Amino acid sequence: MTDPLGGQPLPASQAILNPLSDSAIFLVLTVAPGSEELVHDALGDVSGLVRSVGFRVPSSLLTCITSIGSDAWSRLFDGPRPKELHVLPEFHGAVHSSVSTPGDILFHIRAQGMDLCFELASLLVERFGGPAAVIDEVHGFKSFDERDLLGFVDGTENPTGALAVQNVIVRDDESQFVGGSYVVVQKYLHNLTAWNLLTVEQQEQAIGRGKANNVEQADEQKAANAHTVLTVLTDADGNELKIVRDNMPFGRIGEAEFGTYFIGYAKTPAVTERMLKNMFVGDPEGTYDRILDFSTAVTGSLYFTPTTDFLDDPPPLPR
Repeated sequence: MTDPLGGQPLPASQAILNPLSDSAIFLVLTVAPGSEELVHDALGDVSGLVRSVGFRVPSSLLTCITSIGSDAWSRLFDGPRPKELHVLPEFHGAVHSSVSTPGDILFHIRAQGMDLCFELASLLVERFGGPAAVIDEVHGFKSFDERDLLGFVDGTENPTGALAVQNVIVRDDESQFVGGSYVVVQKYLHNLTAWNLLTVEQQEQAIGRGKANNVEQADEQKAANAHTVLTVLTDADGNELKIVRDNMPFGRIGEAEFGTYFIGYAKTPAVTERMLKNMFVGDPEGTYDRILDFSTAVTGSLYFTPTTDFLDDPPPLPR
């Protein structure tokens, strides 16, 4: 990977910009007090576990992206820390609020089949054992033609190629963490009964896209509280600010649980946080995202995704 602006090689990032997969498992862990040394040692084994499982079915393209939360970073690594790594703030609007929930380590496991994801997740939990407890586990799947459970295509505006590197990968703005990225995750639960009472036209107004053809509505057609209005951001020069989403539907039919696991990578968390503020508070204030009348955020956390080399040979524990 090279810097699209400077043309210089970048350190080896984790598989953030790999193509979207058919299956995924998301594991959020917390590190038990006093277990930092055991977890620190285990982090260096993740790459080997991925190779051990993925080698058996190369065509499944198994990857695992490992990210570290703010509190855990200070407990696990000596030396500098990513300058924008912090606990995800909550955003409180007049009607809806986001939440900030615990999380020290995030494993984002992806493959073309759930079997490899499940095998790797099992090995990771076994390796980290008692020192780090799984507090959230979501098994995601691809739904038809990249659609979420609301019936709309998800991830259409993901940047690719040089544009993805420019928006997602940390470069010279954090020289000690070049090649890394920031990631925000949220688990949303959908009220599909209420959502499906809307007409297709009402659903399209909430999203800002056609449901069947996935074509974005013209600006003059969009409602002020449409999802695509509130989550499209620009900088001072009018350039669009982008993130890479790898959202996945999930659910348990018997429990009537239907949701979307949001995961967004960016070179700065400020972009994703601004999107969330627009959604929950509104821009202008009070114009909150119409989707939130049918989707509730029940988790939320922020992490830094270091390079592969960093994890394979991490800095020592704090003195």
